[in-house]
Amino acid sequence: MDLSLKIKNLLRILPIFFGIVYTSLSNLSAQTQNNSQNCFKTAADRPELYLKLLKNKNIAVVANQTSLLSDKTHLVDFLVKNNIKIKEIFAPEHGFRGNADAGEHVKNGIDTKTGLPIVSLYGDNKKPKPEQLQGVDLILFDIQDVGARFYTYISTLTYVMEAAAENNIEVMVLDRPNPHDGYIDGPILKEKWTSFVGLHPVPVVYGLTIGEYGKMVNGEKWLKNGIQAKYSIIPMLNYHKKQRYPISEKPSPNLPNEKSVNLYPSLCFFEGTQVSVGRGTQFPFQVFGSPWLKNYHFKFTPKPNFGAKDPFLNGKICHGEDLRNYAEIKDKLDLSFVINAYKNFDKKSKNFFLLPASGKNYWFDTLAGTDELRQQIIEGKSEEEIRNSWKKDLQNFEKIRTKYRIYED
Repeated sequence: MDLSLKIKNLLRILPIFFGIVYTSLSNLSAQTQNNSQNCFKTAADRPELYLKLLKNKNIAVVANQTSLLSDKTHLVDFLVKNNIKIKEIFAPEHGFRGNADAGEHVKNGIDTKTGLPIVSLYGDNKKPKPEQLQGVDLILFDIQDVGARFYTYISTLTYVMEAAAENNIEVMVLDRPNPHDGYIDGPILKEKWTSFVGLHPVPVVYGLTIGEYGKMVNGEKWLKNGIQAKYSIIPMLNYHKKQRYPISEKPSPNLPNEKSVNLYPSLCFFEGTQVSVGRGTQFPFQVFGSPWLKNYHFKFTPKPNFGAKDPFLNGKICHGEDLRNYAEIKDKLDLSFVINAYKNFDKKSKNFFLLPASGKNYWFDTLAGTDELRQQIIEGKSEEEIRNSWKKDLQNFEKIRTKYRIYED
C-alpha cells in the first residue's frame, strides 16, 4: 500500500475515532453530573448532622407541607419517631398542611396525626409570643422557599429569629434549594415600602438559600433593634447554586409545579394590578389576563377552586397570554409581561394599578418595594432602561450577598 493510500485511510478513520472519544467524554460528563445530582441531599435528609443536636432539648418546629424527607416522610413525623421532644409546631402562611389561600387567616389547632399543638404565624400573630416559647430550647425551621422577596416564608423566618433572640433561644435552619438561586434581579426594597411581603433592603430575586438568607439577616443586624439570634444552618449535600433541583412538594396552593415557580417572580407584579395571574384556574402563575386587556387572543375565566376560594376577577372572561409553553426564564426577571399588558390595557375603563381602599400605597409598589417601577412603566420606559436603573443598587447588594454564601455555583 503506497503512502498516499495510507493517509487517505487514516483520514477516513480519524473522524470516527474522535467521534467515539467525544461521545464517551460526553457520556462521562453527563454521568458525573447525574451522579452529583443523585448524591444531592437536603438538610432534612442529613439526620446524622442534626438529630444529636436535638436530643434532650425541647423543640419548636416551624414547618409546612414541604418539610419532607426524600422518602416523603414529614420531618415532624420523623422527629417524633426518633424521640425528639417537640413542644409545638409553628405554621406559616398557607398553614401546616399548606391548604389555605394566600392571605387567608390560618387558625391554631392540633395536628391530628401527632396530637401536637399548631400555632399559626400568619394573620395577627406573625411573630411567636414569649408565652408560646416558654420552655423551648431550640426552634427548628424547615420550609421550602421560592427565592422571591415577596414570598412570605423569609419574613416568617425573620420574625422567628427575632423572637428567638429576644428570648435567648437557638434557631437552626434545615436548608433547602432556592429555585431562583445563583442570580439577583429587580429593584431593591426601600424602607418606606417595608411590609410582610418585603422586610429587608434586598432585590426581588436575592440569590440565597433560605439558610443563607437568615445568616444575612443576622449578620447585617436587620432584626429589631439590631439584636442577633443564636443561629445555625444544617447545609445541603452537593448543592450548587446555579443547578436546579426538584422541589419535594408544591410550596403553596397556587404554585403547583416548577413552571409556576419559575414564572412567579415575573408574574407576581400583576397581583398589584387589574390583571389576574390565573388564580381560580388549573394553571395559576402560568397565565395572565384581564377583561380590560386588548390584543390578546388567549382567554380564561377564574372560578373558585381548592387554591382560591374567591379568586380575583371571579367569573369574568379574561383575555391575556398563556405561558405554559413559555421558554424557561434563566437568571432574570421578565418585565415584558407587565410592560406590554400596561400598553394594551383599556385605561379609560379601569386604572391598571390597584389602589387600596385606604388610599395609601399602591399594592404594586409594596410588591416592587418602591414606586419607581410603576412610574417607569407609566412613563413608557423600556425594559432595558428600567434594568439600567437597578444596576448600581444590585452591585451594592451583591457585596452583601457574597459575605453570606455557603455554596458555590
